[in-house]
Amino acid sequence: MNISKVSEIYDLSADTLRYYERIGLIPQVHRTHGGIRSYNDEDLKWIDFVKCMRGAGLPIEVLVDYIKLFEQGDTTLRERKELLLEQRHMLADKIQAMQETLGRLDHKIKGCDGRLLEIENDLTKSVNVSGVANGSAIMKNV
Repeated sequence: MNISKVSEIYDLSADTLRYYERIGLIPQVHRTHGGIRSYNDEDLKWIDFVKCMRGAGLPIEVLVDYIKLFEQGDTTLRERKELLLEQRHMLADKIQAMQETLGRLDHKIKGCDGRLLEIENDLTKSVNVSGVANGSAIMKNV
């Protein structure tokens, strides 16, 4: 599969894919006789992994370290696991902080809803028997 198709599938620019290859985030991609990159299934798995991890906020440097360890084989399993556990812990902390922020936002939104209800009630109370509020005609029960 060529770079433009991979770019389309993963919603990554061709420049980003080249950059990822250049810095070692994805293995060197096989090239045709004409020098055109030809991505195989294994390359696509790496791209998918990197995109997922980057989307979660993992730093490029950490991913490069992980991939270097991976390329060294099973003797680095413990190191890879430690690296992944550390990143998982950091991600869990970020998620908790975001959940707390969501709670605060929800509280503020409810406060706005409460205030809007007060304003609507005040408007309803200000409507006199003739249906006129503040000098302008309004429709009741709209």
